[in-house]
Amino acid sequence: MKQKLWLILSLAVALTILAACGGGAPEVITETVEVTRVITETVTEVIEGEEVQVEVTRVVTETIVEEVEAEGSLSEGEALRRKTVIFDIGGGRVANPESWNPYIPGAVEDMGFHQAVMEPLFILNYESGEIMPWLGESYDQNEAGDVWTITLREGIKWSDGEVMDADDVIFTINMLLENPDLDMAGDMVTWVESVEKVDDLTTQFNLTGPNPRFVLDHFAVKIYGRLNIVPEHIWADKDPLTFTNYDPDQGWPVFTGPYLLESVSETEFVYTRDDDWWGVDAGFQDLPAPERLVWTTFGTEDTKVAAMASDGLDSLMDISLGAFFALQQRNPNTIAYYNDLPYAWPDPCARNIELNLTVEPWNDPDMRKALNYAIDRDEVVAIAYEGATVASEFFFPAYSALDPYVSLIDTSPITTFDPEQAKAIIESKGYVLNDGTGYYEKDGVELAINIQTPEPLIENQKIAQVVVEQWQRIGINASAGNVAYGTFWDNFFNGNYDARSGWQTCGSINEPWASMDTLNDDYVVPVGERASKNAWRWENAEYSELVDQIGVLPLGDPQINDLFVQAAEIYMDELPVIPVTQAKKIIPFNTTYWTNWPSSDNPYIHPPTWWQSTHVIIHNLEPAQ
Repeated sequence: MKQKLWLILSLAVALTILAACGGGAPEVITETVEVTRVITETVTEVIEGEEVQVEVTRVVTETIVEEVEAEGSLSEGEALRRKTVIFDIGGGRVANPESWNPYIPGAVEDMGFHQAVMEPLFILNYESGEIMPWLGESYDQNEAGDVWTITLREGIKWSDGEVMDADDVIFTINMLLENPDLDMAGDMVTWVESVEKVDDLTTQFNLTGPNPRFVLDHFAVKIYGRLNIVPEHIWADKDPLTFTNYDPDQGWPVFTGPYLLESVSETEFVYTRDDDWWGVDAGFQDLPAPERLVWTTFGTEDTKVAAMASDGLDSLMDISLGAFFALQQRNPNTIAYYNDLPYAWPDPCARNIELNLTVEPWNDPDMRKALNYAIDRDEVVAIAYEGATVASEFFFPAYSALDPYVSLIDTSPITTFDPEQAKAIIESKGYVLNDGTGYYEKDGVELAINIQTPEPLIENQKIAQVVVEQWQRIGINASAGNVAYGTFWDNFFNGNYDARSGWQTCGSINEPWASMDTLNDDYVVPVGERASKNAWRWENAEYSELVDQIGVLPLGDPQINDLFVQAAEIYMDELPVIPVTQAKKIIPFNTTYWTNWPSSDNPYIHPPTWWQSTHVIIHNLEPAQ
């Protein structure tokens, strides 16, 4: 069935290119080439005295004579393909493809918007540990850490030719301060007292208190994306809560990136290179080699694999280990971050089962502990990841800069698998097992829980499926169900869920505060009101006070250790969020048309192409032919 699907998709891709590009048949010549193939065949072997059929895989290199296109006579379709990089859309289908306002709550940006059109001020490079200047040239802080300055590069221009300067920065920050319902506005309201212009390129941020992480957390791409500057000359007279920022006749959206939006649909976004991009004249960088970028979605894991196998994708979102092996057999030009196990790159957002703490009985810490005791993390790793990750001990990513903090605490309240203890806790709360249904009941109400999973993210779905089975085994009527990606986030922030397969405790890369602050009760709002953080709505004043103390200390300050231990013990005693696994992601790249993708052998930047740091990757890509 998969082979048939692959053939159908290959034909469809070929026909689409031909239909779109036209052109006659190219001149054909013959040449001798070496071809390496992976062959899988069935052979008969004798095992324990019995003949059995087994599959044997071998690599064969052959010298063959084949017909190839003569240089200079490529079909229009092939010529266009060699200029184009095709990316998989991480979030799947985009429900509103004509919305290009990054600050509307729930805005989608990973369909090329923040990888090709919007440029960040700075990018944290995981490989070097450095904060790379991009639109921003430099930043500085006073001794107290409550006044920061950011200086832009000279020569930056918006795509319509207007100059970008400090006035645009000030306009953007004030827009967020004046409209607290905008995405990311909460961070600015929390930290920024005022902004003022130092000179045409420099903005001063006067903070509400000391914040040694101000630029790292808010203006450097640390995870996914970060706060982006908008052009004042376009946005000044617009309502930022309703402005879509989309009008092809006026050339909108206008940002500073090296690509311009060409076309949109719910499943495909096409961009063309802006050969007048500011970075060349400013001496920042040369034009990127790809002349055209496409972000598209193929739906299921099978169809994504089929698309890359037939060279219809250059960059593929996270897939399972088995799917990656199948892909490499069908397309030997496919690579991953590592050349062998685990193949995967360690994502900074560890995977959790996250609970709505306003929903009974999961607002009871003891009942959350029962759920935790029933989770066999080793089984989740074996089944959901096929062994390609490790179990979590805490809600941090297992990074070398964070491991020393986790080593200070006893993580057994998280890592212990004890289903009998789980049952004992449930029964201590007055629940009785119904032998007929196999589920616990109390006052005629069955003990049930539903885990929401995001429709396009296979990893989270697989985690939920294993956990549901484990909770079913101890007498909880657990279930899991996919919801559309946008709905998944709306439900989370507004408190419309029982449980979710999530990762919203992420934030810490090289220090503990950012992840711990996601659970700060300063962010708690009533159900139905959109939260900015802590959408689990956990309230613990003692924990939050300890986290606030960490937040004003410089990175690496020795006082952080004791504060972390105290806060972590409170967290483990209440388990508002249940850590499950580390998120090691297999991110395949196709080298048929484009090379110089990041890898462990070529670690110039980290590899997730759904992040805004993809700008670095695009600028480093080289044509293979």
